[in-house]
Parts: sequence; structure tokens; C-alpha cells
Amino acid sequence: MVSHIAAASAISESDGYLERLRPFVDDTVEKLGSASFREDPIAGHKYSRTTSIISSAYKRHGAILEMALLERLKECARLRVWTEDDFKLSHESLNRARVSERIEPLLVTDLPYGDRERSIRVDIIVYDEEDESLRSYNVKRGNGSYDGGKRRMIQEDLVRTDMLLTDYGRVRGLAPASSHAHIVFYYGLLSIQAPLAIAGKDLDTHFNFSVMDAIERVNSYFVQRLHGLIENGE
Repeated sequence: MVSHIAAASAISESDGYLERLRPFVDDTVEKLGSASFREDPIAGHKYSRTTSIISSAYKRHGAILEMALLERLKECARLRVWTEDDFKLSHESLNRARVSERIEPLLVTDLPYGDRERSIRVDIIVYDEEDESLRSYNVKRGNGSYDGGKRRMIQEDLVRTDMLLTDYGRVRGLAPASSHAHIVFYYGLLSIQAPLAIAGKDLDTHFNFSVMDAIERVNSYFVQRLHGLIENGE
């Protein structure tokens, strides 16, 4: 396993990964720079602008992390990777999640996919052709904590997704031997506990594929552009 990860880490800096992500980052920074803001009486124009840009950058950075992970996973030959904008959460999954006092039994429950109580977006879905596993991921910065109500909502959606994921794969023509729903808290503050949650530092091992170095290249480019926007009016 270690040699596999090490070999993957040796990707040439001349590959097209960062070039594919650069337009997305550039567009994000341009939107940060063009957004209007209200000048605070005690901060003045300069610091009001900086505060507005930074607070918006925190919110938009999650989407950059998501895209960076998605594009990096697409470079792994054994993985099929996609986004699902309309993952159907069924009435039965809602009833099971609301009635059960413990999540462990729900994580080994498979329910039929297709009924819709409501739909959610799943940031990344990965099918590993070697072990025939199907996994879903939502991506968060993980540098702050959520209140109890938000944590319960996140966990409920994850558990419901987990129960439906195997049959979702079958509907797409796959035959998953296993399936699991996860949420990535990139900077390591886990609002939900394992096995549902994964910290960014554990992603290389989780995928048996180097992703962190690539994501950090995108992060470095975003920081460079963001600081330029703040300091130079870029």
C-alpha cells in the first residue's frame, strides 16, 4: 500500500491537474473581487473590503476543495468518479433514521432506491473497480464546528444515503460488493464521528491513492490569488 501511494505522489508537476482547476479558482477570486460590500463605520473602506472578501472566501473555499478532490480522483485508473445532483432520499429511509436510536444498525441496512421524499446533492461518488466498493462523499472545510441541530441534519442525510447507496449503484448498472456514505472534514474538525466522517489527513490512506499533495497545490494557488486580491487590489 505504501509503495502504491508513494508512486502516485511522484506525479510530474507538469501534468494538467492544476491547469484544469485554475479557471475554477480564477473565477472564484474574480467573484470575490467584484462582490459589493457595506462599509462599516469603524473599519473604513480598506478593512471592510478585506473582511468581506475573507468571509466570502471561507464559504467558497469548500467548493474549491470539492472540485480539487473530484478532479484528482478522476486521475486514478481504477476509480469511476462522478457527482450526483439528484440523489433521492426515500420515505422509508426517513422513517428508519427518525425511529432508530443508534446509527450502527442503519449502516448495515440496504433499502431500495427510487422513491423520493426529497433529493440532495452528493458531491462525489466513487466506484472502485478493484474491490467493487461504492462510496459517496460530501466535502466540508472542517475548520469550525456546527451546532447540534446542524450536526443532526448532516448525520441523518448521511445515514439515509448509506442505506440507499447499494441499490443506487444497481440502478446505475453496477454490482457493488459494499457501499458506504462519508463526509470529509478537510481540516480535521469532525462534526460527525467516524466511520461517517473522514479527516483530510487520512484521505491518501482511505483511497490508497495520493490526493493531498494535489489538493494542496490548488490551495496554494487559491491563497496566492486571494492574498493578491486583498493586498494589491488585484
